Amino acid sequence: MEFETVIGLEIHAQLNTNTKIFCGCSTTFGAPPNSHTCPICLGMPGVLPVLNKQVVESAIKLGLATNCVINRFNQFARKNYFYPDLPKGYQTSQFDLPIVGEGDIEIEVDGQKKVIGITRIHMEEDAGKLIHDDVDPVSHVDLNRSGTPLLEIVSEPDMRSPEEAVAYLKKMHAIVRYLGICDGNMQEGSFRCDANISLRPVGQEELGTRTELKNMNSFRHVQHALEYEVRRQRDMLLEGETIVQETLLWDPDKRCSESMRSKEDAHDYRYFPCPDLVPVEISEEWIEEVRKNLPELPDEKKQRFETDYKLPEYDAVLLTADVAVANYFEEVVAEGVVAKKASNWIMTELLRELKGDDISSCKVAPLQLASLLTMVDKNTISGKIAKTVFGDMMESGKDPGQIVKEKNLLQVSDAGELMAIVTEIIEANPAQADDFRNGKTKIMGFFVGQLMQKTKGKANPKMANDLFVKALAN
Repeated sequence: MEFETVIGLEIHAQLNTNTKIFCGCSTTFGAPPNSHTCPICLGMPGVLPVLNKQVVESAIKLGLATNCVINRFNQFARKNYFYPDLPKGYQTSQFDLPIVGEGDIEIEVDGQKKVIGITRIHMEEDAGKLIHDDVDPVSHVDLNRSGTPLLEIVSEPDMRSPEEAVAYLKKMHAIVRYLGICDGNMQEGSFRCDANISLRPVGQEELGTRTELKNMNSFRHVQHALEYEVRRQRDMLLEGETIVQETLLWDPDKRCSESMRSKEDAHDYRYFPCPDLVPVEISEEWIEEVRKNLPELPDEKKQRFETDYKLPEYDAVLLTADVAVANYFEEVVAEGVVAKKASNWIMTELLRELKGDDISSCKVAPLQLASLLTMVDKNTISGKIAKTVFGDMMESGKDPGQIVKEKNLLQVSDAGELMAIVTEIIEANPAQADDFRNGKTKIMGFFVGQLMQKTKGKANPKMANDLFVKALAN
């Protein structure tokens, strides 16, 4: 029997506001436990929340960027459940009247484009965090995160493979970063997702029993977790076993999922309108003001990179996947570097050296990279030496000119100096010289290689090639 995979994602994007959603406490990450708290986010009796206006504006921005309907009238609700990191016994969220309604974004997998529907985007507060003691059988509660503003983005179950799910997640990650509403740091939990996944026989309309995967803090973990769950459910169905609707935790070390609890439905949370917050009414004028001030988004920037910089689609897709990388590229090009050359260096040398780290950690400023590439264009150094210099720049942050001077890496372009070495090499390799004269032109690589070895890679390769041709013709 063949099965079809059905995946829907629930993404939580933590907004990069300075203060929490309903109080003035700081949202700074990494503070000592329970130091960014107040009676409101601690759930003390008798306190009243006050909505952070920036949270509303961020929701409008994301809704407009994802072709969604902005609900001008929306309302907060209480989502009731009991857990140690939820001091009030409920989470202030939105339910039947969210701020953002249906919309969609387009993804591309293996050259095939597909539209993924968005069910809703709503505002809510985050819960606290439990810290489990490694020695004693106790857990500690840190409520710094309690009340941090979130946007929950709920997709339609439109994804049919782990690859599509990851493409959707990456696209949404790029959008929130371009909008400047979320830093997208998955390791710190400011951009995280839960995945609902089920299998059904091909051709069946009715959805299968779904499970929910949690604890995935990287794109790679999402990919691995979904692939594992597809295999697990398929094996169970083929064996005639019943899929249990439950929440699963992904263990990236063991590369398997573990049962956490039975999966809740909406009625389990006993939603009802929050009596402490008035409904939110958004004017059409505010929506249009936000729309006018939206930044250039990933798809628009990709199209511009292809049109204005004449970049291949592959380059444009890679460069615009991260707004910081796209900005870095444009700053390099602004210094007069040819766009394709800048693109090649960023995609190969720079991103490889970063090893997956954010480009903000890069010690090489765009102006420094532009200076390095200009030195290559002017034959001050060779392309091979430039890669060595770049490695030093990534470690030290020094300017390329300083490194070239300190290590005496200037390219040798003195024809007389090079000709003396050329003559020496030809005389030491008469058999190879005869082979070249007899038409075996590929042996030129051998001669130039010998020259580079003797000059420690500093010889001008074009000049070296020309000098060998001239000398071997005699």
